[in-house]
Amino acid sequence: MMFSREKRHKRIRAKIYGRTDRPRLCVFRSNKHIYAQIIDDDKNKTIVSAKDLELKNGKQALGNNKDTAFKIGELVAKKAQEKKISQVVFDRGGYKYHGKIKALADGAREGGLKF
Repeated sequence: MMFSREKRHKRIRAKIYGRTDRPRLCVFRSNKHIYAQIIDDDKNKTIVSAKDLELKNGKQALGNNKDTAFKIGELVAKKAQEKKISQVVFDRGGYKYHGKIKALADGAREGGLKF
């Protein structure tokens, strides 16, 4: 059984493809956490990844909110700049471009990624 988000994600993935010169920035959001990966679909490799568990506030993770999503976007952009990646294709993962997904995209743009 496929859920609505999975169906939307399949439709999106049919249209976008991450190449070596312009990889794909993929976002996954769970109820508690948010993850971002930059993927080269030509080589089927994850180049860079970031998750909210990397951002520690004392011993407690920051959780899944807009501020954390923005920081994850900046973090993935910083890691991408270290790997000399400046342009990506944004894959919203079947989620609405709204709230946390938009905050992550804004953070990635603020960090220097172009898409």
